[in-house]
Amino acid sequence: MMSEKMPFKLLLSHEEAVKIISENIQPIDRVEWVSLDEAFKRVLVEDLIAKHFVPPFDRSAMDGYAVKAEDTFGASSFNPKALVLREVVYAGTVPHETLERGDCTQIATGCSLPEGADAVVMVEFTEKDGENVKVLKPVYPGANISRKGEDIEEGKLVLSQGSYLTSAKVGVLAALGRERVKVYEKPQIVVVPTGSEVCAVGTKLGEGQVYDINSHTLAAIASENGALVTRFKIVPDTHDALEGAINALQDKDMIVVAGGSSVGERDLLNGIIEQLGTVLFHGVQVKPGKPTLFGVVKEKPVFGMPGYPTSCLSNAHLFLIPALRKLARLPPRREEGVKARLAERIVSSSGRKQFLTVQVRNGVAYPVFRHSGAITSMADADGYIVLPTNVDVIKKGDEVTVFLLKE
Repeated sequence: MMSEKMPFKLLLSHEEAVKIISENIQPIDRVEWVSLDEAFKRVLVEDLIAKHFVPPFDRSAMDGYAVKAEDTFGASSFNPKALVLREVVYAGTVPHETLERGDCTQIATGCSLPEGADAVVMVEFTEKDGENVKVLKPVYPGANISRKGEDIEEGKLVLSQGSYLTSAKVGVLAALGRERVKVYEKPQIVVVPTGSEVCAVGTKLGEGQVYDINSHTLAAIASENGALVTRFKIVPDTHDALEGAINALQDKDMIVVAGGSSVGERDLLNGIIEQLGTVLFHGVQVKPGKPTLFGVVKEKPVFGMPGYPTSCLSNAHLFLIPALRKLARLPPRREEGVKARLAERIVSSSGRKQFLTVQVRNGVAYPVFRHSGAITSMADADGYIVLPTNVDVIKKGDEVTVFLLKE
């Protein structure tokens, strides 16, 4: 005979749960050296000071002719200024001739300027005439030139400690000739699938079994948000098996248990975390995803995520991603909202803050939530709308804010 379910303790608000999680996450402090090609989306450990100028010399910003600007004054298509071509400088070569009055040098974009030049005439405003070049438009001193150190000055702070290395910042590292860079290590996260009814992908389903969805989606979330992820073997619904898994994984920076956070007879995680450490909350006033657990065991954060795929993935966006990004020292994810008109009337009777997944087409938001067990409720969604606790109805045609789901 089944025993009665134990009720949740006092449900926390979404905001209170996020606050508790943040207060109990300590950013990683281990460091490592990585190659330039491994630096993307990593976090810099120390201030980076430029050891040379970028560019390291005055260079042409255009294909054209290096000149003394005053030699072009008054030039036009009706009154071209003829200059003597002294040299041609191709990409990867350097000039050898010094320009005198009335001279010019043909030059490629990025090449260093010849001595004596103070401007570049774009090739489209010139005509070749034997050994001479006719200039059809005047230039001012400094025109079409990138000055030495114009981008980065030697000795200047270029990137600060804690900088998140975007593709552009990786380009800065390359411009400075940095082959390797010191960054914070990625936190090590383990995802533990649980449930005797859960079957590994790639094996044959038994009677009453479903494939393990949650550990794969959670691993993808963690990897996308700065973690090195390990997926543990499926742990059956026994106290000893789950306790053994939690104890065996204390070398990890965070443990994420998929399933086992509800209040049924065989949902054991709450008691095990209380036994081994501290349960900081169990149950959040949100829909879907009420049975979410967060605790600490031996100073390591432990998440217990709902077993239903939609609830699990929804709460990963709400609670797990902010925790992962703080742990990995990544900048908080920016929530992007777009305005849309609701395609149909929505009634909420849950008494909880509700996150309803939607698709957005031509400025109209179409609800796609089916039920907590349907992974397509998230896979088909562009984002979600929020129904506050004190709102029971949103009418068809009402303007709503859709918060975009970003991977």
